[in-house]
Amino acid sequence: MAEPLPATSPLRPRKVIPIVAAEQGSGLYAAHRKIYPRSISGLFARWRWAMVFLTQLVFYGLPWIEWGGRQAVLFDLGARRFYLGSLVLYPQDLIYLTGLLVISALSLFLFTAVAGRLWCGYACPQTVYTEIFLWVEHKIEGNRVARMRLDGEPFSLEKLVKKWFKHIVWLGIALWTGFTFVGYFTPVRELGMEFLQTRMGSWEVFWVFFYGFATYGSAGFMREQVCQYMCPYARFQGAMFDRDTLIVSYDVERGEPRGLPAKGPQEARSGDCIDCDLCVQVCPAGIDIRQGLQYECIGCGLCVDACNTVMEKQHRPLGLIRYATQNSMAGHWTNGEIRRRVLRPRVLIYTGVLAALCLGLLASLVVRMPLKVDVVRDRASLARIAEGGRLENVYRLQIMNATEQPQRYSIEATGLEGLSVLPAEPVEIESAQSRWVAVRLQIPYGSAAPGSHTVHFGVRSADGSAQVSEKAAFLVPR
Repeated sequence: MAEPLPATSPLRPRKVIPIVAAEQGSGLYAAHRKIYPRSISGLFARWRWAMVFLTQLVFYGLPWIEWGGRQAVLFDLGARRFYLGSLVLYPQDLIYLTGLLVISALSLFLFTAVAGRLWCGYACPQTVYTEIFLWVEHKIEGNRVARMRLDGEPFSLEKLVKKWFKHIVWLGIALWTGFTFVGYFTPVRELGMEFLQTRMGSWEVFWVFFYGFATYGSAGFMREQVCQYMCPYARFQGAMFDRDTLIVSYDVERGEPRGLPAKGPQEARSGDCIDCDLCVQVCPAGIDIRQGLQYECIGCGLCVDACNTVMEKQHRPLGLIRYATQNSMAGHWTNGEIRRRVLRPRVLIYTGVLAALCLGLLASLVVRMPLKVDVVRDRASLARIAEGGRLENVYRLQIMNATEQPQRYSIEATGLEGLSVLPAEPVEIESAQSRWVAVRLQIPYGSAAPGSHTVHFGVRSADGSAQVSEKAAFLVPR
């Protein structure tokens, strides 16, 4: 019997693995497919447009409202003052911003636990500006079929005019949005005059164009890609859902099997879904809700409007696609049972904590003292003997007038026997201004034991509307 050839023998046949060229167009990532959302009318479409009008009325109109001779809402970063109506907030009031952020986060948790991505579907700036830009595109280029046909046509004068006109309008809206955004940080009327006189500062120009082109790119080109790939909310929304969260759902039992209504016996009748794909055509994310809940779904409800329109024409009950919970779909609950289940412990806890925080924040703003005082010791001279043989400590007080009127403040001090304050005259500070004041405290020499003694500065407004007490240390040398 012949011995087998060794693996390294030149006479042993070698296994050849052929190299096949990769197919054209293959890659790691799928090419982006442009979505052409179809216009639809209905309850949820009207709600979306109502939120568009409301949010943009607030955003574009708020900087132009005056309050007491100044802009009602202004975040003056240079002067480090935030004006909110009659409130003047300083960097020391950061706690209110913290409270507002916590309230916003809890509100997001509450709305998501109740009815899914309500913020994404109706009030998110990306959703709002995409809706506005789509409306402009629809008015200029036509409906969904016309837009698809226009993009598929070769270059022509009509295509050039429509495309350029659309982008000019988009740029106008985007730049006005950027101008309004900067108007919250620079008085908008002054900003408008500087723009007309071409005297805008470099930072103002930068932020107008930066925010404007960010709006132009996000709402005009990226659209649903911002929600799917850039926004983290789509990724962790599943952690805030449960089986009693209202989400846009397709009734599989009622809709399947899909197809046009059969004309034969009842047993041959198909489900209520006629497979018209209208729910897919109106979806701004381009998904098919009949495949179940997907992270791309923003819960806008347009597919509900589209399906209800078809059901009306087919003389079928509405709600084949509707807001429902997973438990209600499985248990065939009535609307009353769904509403009762919405008020579950998780929702009640969110609501209670949110209500407590809102009330606490409002109460804090109501009782907020429009006067702030900071005490700083003069480190150049800890203690010294003044004229008349009195022992003296020197301090610097920063007094901040957080009201809209000039105020006169008197300064007092307590805590040691024979303690006097120099100068004794009231201090006058303009509205929404702060001032450093040098203050000297004196006691009779030998009236206090050596060491550090606690004293309290009391600053009181002349009309008695504000009073602040701050603690400091009075040093008596050995």
